[in-house]
Amino acid sequence: MTDPAWDIHGYAIICEGGCIADAAGILPEALKNDADWAYFQAELDRAALCILGRTSHEATPNFKRRLRAVMTRDPAAALNRRDDRTWFWNPEAVPLDAMLARLVPDGGRVAVPGGAAPFTLLAPQFDGFHLSAKAGVRLAGGTPCFHGQGAGGPAAFLRGAGMVPGPVQQIDPDDGVTLTVWTRPAAAAPAAAPTAQGDPA
Repeated sequence: MTDPAWDIHGYAIICEGGCIADAAGILPEALKNDADWAYFQAELDRAALCILGRTSHEATPNFKRRLRAVMTRDPAAALNRRDDRTWFWNPEAVPLDAMLARLVPDGGRVAVPGGAAPFTLLAPQFDGFHLSAKAGVRLAGGTPCFHGQGAGGPAAFLRGAGMVPGPVQQIDPDDGVTLTVWTRPAAAAPAAAPTAQGDPA
């Protein structure tokens, strides 16, 4: 479990099958929603640091110049600064707490916008997970929200990581988009870290 100075939150929007992207790892237009995007951007504006996979990093230019830690398995990249707002971080070489102590020593909100590898690796450390869902969208062969989430989908995975759901919020009823914020009970011990599979994305 990370030091309480850091408040770690994940953010995802899923289709009916529990996927966050299509078979190519791309967020399709069918899964996008203006209300969800506005909520997501407001949450990222609160964050002192964003942790994301390399695919997500490359797909989303850092127009707002947020501080980023980009996950990588490159053995040469333990914790390397790429520019004034971007670090490449190999979690196998540098523990999460050590990375956070270096990049955000004063603590604060840490946002994890995706993809599946960061979500899976950091599931035991999440203080909150903001799970949006869009009805009527299915992505055949798509990218699951979490590696190894199984038939129970993201909800079962989050429960297995020791989190509990809040009430379902209708953030865009006309487009069938809901939001459920999962939190970790204060007294709960962190679950064992699931094994992240595949390339960080």
